[in-house]
Amino acid sequence: MLEPDPKVVRELLTRYASLRIAQAERERPATARELADVSYTLCVMMATTTIHEAVAKADALLLAKERTPDTARAAHPDGESGLSLAV
Repeated sequence: MLEPDPKVVRELLTRYASLRIAQAERERPATARELADVSYTLCVMMATTTIHEAVAKADALLLAKERTPDTARAAHPDGESGLSLAV
């Protein structure tokens, strides 16, 4: 099975979180449609059927990539661990 590009996954998680916040602040049809699209894309990319599963798998993928010795040094040269983007 192919593994999703972590950069794309991070961008989708960020967009998902931003849209959830926007929708919680003020419900709009356009935001709801975009949130549905991003949710669907995350589910397909992470091979899941629910957004909660997709976010969990995406977080796990990103966390695993950060813990890889080569990636961790390149991504966080000062030793910071980073934060989860799950909502």
